[in-house]
Amino acid sequence: MKDVKLVASDMDHTLLTEKNELPPTLFDDIDKLQKLGVEFAIASGRPVYTLEAIFGDLKSKMTFVSDNGGVIVYHGEVIHMSLLTTTAYQKMTRFTLEETDGVPVICGLEAAYVPSSARQYEAALKTFYTQIKFVDDIYAVDVKADKYTVYFPNGNAQECNERVFTPEFGTDYSVVISGPEWIDVMNKGIHKGQAMAILGEKLNITPAQMMAFGDMYNDVEMLTYVDYSYLVANAAADMDQYANYRTDSNDEYGVTNVLEQLIAAKEA
Repeated sequence: MKDVKLVASDMDHTLLTEKNELPPTLFDDIDKLQKLGVEFAIASGRPVYTLEAIFGDLKSKMTFVSDNGGVIVYHGEVIHMSLLTTTAYQKMTRFTLEETDGVPVICGLEAAYVPSSARQYEAALKTFYTQIKFVDDIYAVDVKADKYTVYFPNGNAQECNERVFTPEFGTDYSVVISGPEWIDVMNKGIHKGQAMAILGEKLNITPAQMMAFGDMYNDVEMLTYVDYSYLVANAAADMDQYANYRTDSNDEYGVTNVLEQLIAAKEA
């Protein structure tokens, strides 16, 4: 563990508790890691503007792998971006509305675009997308977007993904389940694992020097890329095959429990 130089953690149901709260020692732990020469990254399906708002003054000292790797920001600098074409996300939007009971979300770089007819879900959506623009004509949206998301109020994302979404888009795009209510679609090859590779190249850090934490299918590539891969105890049941180590649940602060072990190993 002493050789770790980069730590990345998923947010929802991994770092965040079920009450949507960060572990109480997290900011102190990040500060200690930085002083010990360890880079700390958040690797999330959330957009960068939401992540930066959560971490406040620390944002200029951290890395954000946002939208599952669609945009990577290192210490305030965008170092990688992969944009969907307008044609692509408009096709996905039409498919969502015609073939599923999901709510289309076009993930623009500065805001999420959602049909006005879905305004009833604003509270749920704002947990993840702090900037939302409800539009009367979703097909008229033409913005720079790095991800397309579908929100399933009934929690049937996995069933819908297997039945229609992956068959329709899985060949040409990265399609992942990021929670019971979410399907995320990015350009082909865009995922958290690729983001770790990009950071490794930039920082001259190997997978053997990386640690990552996750719980869900959009964490698979990241967990299998790094040597120190941890699943929280509340992870999806069939995620066991993708991680080398286990830690406590998100509500038991599993991530920071391991971070404190890492800090102790580094200081020894």
